Amino acid sequence: MATARKQQISLVDTPYYHCVSRCVRRAYLCGEDKHTGQSYEHRRGWVADKLQVLSEVFAIDVCAYAVMSNHTHLVLFIDEQQAKSWTMHEVISRWHQLFKGTLLTQQYLRGEPLIDTLQQVVNETAKVYRQRLMDISWFMRILNETIAKQANLEDGCTGRFWEGRFKSQALLDEAALIACMAYVDLNPIRAKSAKTPETSNYTSIQRRIQAAIKGQQAQQLLPFIGNPRKNMPTGLPFELSDYIQLVDVTGRCIRADKRGYIDKDQPEILTRLGISHENWLVLTTQFRQCFHGAVGRAQALTDFCEHQHLKKRATVSICQKLLA
Repeated sequence: MATARKQQISLVDTPYYHCVSRCVRRAYLCGEDKHTGQSYEHRRGWVADKLQVLSEVFAIDVCAYAVMSNHTHLVLFIDEQQAKSWTMHEVISRWHQLFKGTLLTQQYLRGEPLIDTLQQVVNETAKVYRQRLMDISWFMRILNETIAKQANLEDGCTGRFWEGRFKSQALLDEAALIACMAYVDLNPIRAKSAKTPETSNYTSIQRRIQAAIKGQQAQQLLPFIGNPRKNMPTGLPFELSDYIQLVDVTGRCIRADKRGYIDKDQPEILTRLGISHENWLVLTTQFRQCFHGAVGRAQALTDFCEHQHLKKRATVSICQKLLA
């Protein structure tokens, strides 16, 4: 039985989540269908463009993504503080970029005077909108519905495009976060659709590398800020250069004919996070096979289960082994 969505999201424990959506019957979202020869490559752009739009509207940032032929991987960050800082006017304006809203919210944005009882209705509606704008379920719903409608229109058909609701995993600590991001960014290399991270089209790592060459951080992606300290801007708690180097080295290992290894002189990020080189290769090639549900070290996973009133996960022992 699937776990209720509210039991998979716990901002008390973590703002980071790994989301996966797969096409129904493993149909082609993008790429070329080998059976028919039909190319759907342009649909990758639909996903990337919609992600950019949604990240600008929602209080949700994209940490990593990979648009594959029949599924998508996302690592998302819920910025609760940003959502709480918005004025009511900003909340309603953002929601109206996605939906028409109500007659009262439309009147409010036009600056039309409202009597107290109607203004109270607007206030309550804004509270609902604010919550939705930091809700991963709404983010994924809009993303997937948009792509499904475009694909069905192009194919001249109706019906389900995605096989079901998206899968979600809570990433409870830095080790789980970086392992999942690398797993997502290396998807095309494992699938043999790209040979290097910089040639992995429609992935976050390609965008980050292209921006890094210019001495910049990638636009519309959550930036790397190094080891965070008090009053620092929101961002990923790693150095960008370390992460790019780590993904590149790992990609080379995965591409090798034999099981690869990461030299001990490579990025210190693994040492700081306490992940062995052998376990790192398992994490970045078998993340989804190893973990079903929340991912993190034993104590973080135990706390998450307690907060969400879940039984202790069977994956605790696997987390202890691979993330220790």
